[in-house]
Amino acid sequence: MPEMPEVEIIRRIIEPQIAAQKVMSVSVNHSQIIGYPEADEFVRLLSGQTFKNMSRRGKFLTFHFENEDKLVLHLKMTGQLLVTPFDYPEEKHTHLIINLSGGNQIRYIDVRRFGRFWYLKKDEIDTVTGQDKLGLEPFDETFTAEYLKKKLSKRKKSIKEMLHDQSIIAGIGNIYSDEILSEAGIYPEEKCMDLEDADWEKLTDKVREIIAWGIDTNEMTPEEYLAGKGKEYSNIPNLRVYGLEGKPCRKCNDAIERIVIGGRSSCFCPSCQKKKL
Repeated sequence: MPEMPEVEIIRRIIEPQIAAQKVMSVSVNHSQIIGYPEADEFVRLLSGQTFKNMSRRGKFLTFHFENEDKLVLHLKMTGQLLVTPFDYPEEKHTHLIINLSGGNQIRYIDVRRFGRFWYLKKDEIDTVTGQDKLGLEPFDETFTAEYLKKKLSKRKKSIKEMLHDQSIIAGIGNIYSDEILSEAGIYPEEKCMDLEDADWEKLTDKVREIIAWGIDTNEMTPEEYLAGKGKEYSNIPNLRVYGLEGKPCRKCNDAIERIVIGGRSSCFCPSCQKKKL
């Protein structure tokens, strides 16, 4: 699943390509991806709109229109969002095509069809996307060690699991939680209630640092993004621990290990991320 850095890069790549473009027509090839309203009404509302800009909240993308309506998208596990020439070869599992006034198309591709679009009219209260339940963004001024400690220090769950809780921090998933905990030197199965003040300080710093690093290393041109079909990200070769079971730790050269926490894989260095006694 794309996490916050990847979603931010998608926004930066797609936004300049669609700004001031008018929606000439819309084709929905599989209505399952339309979360709200019904597909026919969705197409009616979207048709004729002019894109203004895009924003991101956690892993959600929002397209803003000139009339102040908006279109919200969550890519979920396998969603891909592309802007292509009209005659670009169509990928299998293309479920939505938006024809733009400039001749290009917005295409949404999703093998598992978990992703969702929601169309919200101007001033319509958002009760459907779930964005209202999101926690702080990593770069919010109020995202502090004290905030994390207040939210999590009494929890018995592992810190790895709680970094995935979107109601606490918006945008972190399995890849970046491994990377954050590696840089913070915290064992991923450590219970939140056992962490100390210094741990919360390190976590706060490393959340910001690693998310910023993820965005920086993900930078690519629109041409590179399209060539990768919107699913290949440039930071993968630069990861420190995620998916590197058995490989040497970059810091100490010991072998990286893998455990399962809350049904999710977690990679860590047993020497650099020692469990508290």
